[in-house]
Amino acid sequence: MRILRSPETIRARCRHILDLAERGAPLRFVYDGSKLAGAVDYILDTIRERYPTLAIPYHSRWRHFEVGGADRWARLKARSGDLSRAECARICFDLVIPSVLLDAGAGAVWSYREPGAAAGFGRSEGLAVATLHMFADGLFSADRAQPLRTDGERLGNLAERDLERAFQVSADNPLIGLAGRTALMRRLGQVLLERSDIFGSPPRLGHLVDYLAERAPDRRIAAAKILGTVLDVFAPIWPGRIELDGVNLGDVWRHPLIKTDDATDGLIPFHKLSQWLTYSLIEPLEEAGFAVTGLDALTGLPEYRNGGLFVDLDVLRPTDPAATRQTHRVDSRLVVEWRALTVALLDRVADAIRLKLKLDAAALPLAKVLEGGTWAAGRKIARTLRPDGTPPIRVESDGTVF
Repeated sequence: MRILRSPETIRARCRHILDLAERGAPLRFVYDGSKLAGAVDYILDTIRERYPTLAIPYHSRWRHFEVGGADRWARLKARSGDLSRAECARICFDLVIPSVLLDAGAGAVWSYREPGAAAGFGRSEGLAVATLHMFADGLFSADRAQPLRTDGERLGNLAERDLERAFQVSADNPLIGLAGRTALMRRLGQVLLERSDIFGSPPRLGHLVDYLAERAPDRRIAAAKILGTVLDVFAPIWPGRIELDGVNLGDVWRHPLIKTDDATDGLIPFHKLSQWLTYSLIEPLEEAGFAVTGLDALTGLPEYRNGGLFVDLDVLRPTDPAATRQTHRVDSRLVVEWRALTVALLDRVADAIRLKLKLDAAALPLAKVLEGGTWAAGRKIARTLRPDGTPPIRVESDGTVF
């Protein structure tokens, strides 16, 4: 089971699917390598447009909190007075972990109108701003006197109507996967209550900072170790999917062309939300004085902006033209292949962009290529080709994967 939680396994099995595509194996996509250079140029143009000095931050939830040029986190932190670096990191974890876990796709219709704002924000930015306001209002805290915390007791009692109100959901403003998001938060609360060895008593999500600090006596911690902790600690929150030895595997799916000689035969892991969460925990840890090493051990994120980029730029073409007019289950072979090809191609794109910019992986890690980068380019081309900016392939989401 542990092998399925390794970013090396994610990368190797995704590369295997790309290798098959290059050999003309019967997949749900045709890979056109001749189009990759054009995609790289499109991404480079996007990077230069957004970050002309190449001062690119990490791809993380913190960027979404800054939508519209407002530093909402700085304003929120200022409310708390003079905080120690450790307590500031705890509050960051309290905020960003539920925000990331509530970040699965919102759909094309939903938006969140910030108090006093003239217009609303949709998709990931809207979800981010909404969750920041939930947190600021104490929705995740069991102590009214200390709103800026996330407690196991409160999460365990979170009701769907709580999120419905906080996300401003209505008949005219529907949010997909609301029940799934609520269930995810409640399961997160249960994990906190059951793991007092990590989250303390009373259990607080921010105590994960202290747990990680105890395992980094030299104040250095590998990104893969953070991901491993996230996957180990939060494994029970994911809805029942594939199990191995009685353990829920989370974001792991079947593909018939993955062949191994062990119990993981036919399985391909992605752990998209867990990796997105790991990327989002790096900045608070660095600000708290930790050195996070080995950023490029993590993989690119197999979600619809990065994946849509390759379809919209004809690097990947569905073998069935009707695929772009249908809605697909997340466990369908087409979606599993799309995600795998996306992870493998993001590595190739990162190498090509570094070569063109004459930068190495230390100066331009994958986390910055994604931000600069592929995610923004995927959104831009989607809006160019489709007025509502929807991805080229529609996925039936339960609010816990995309």
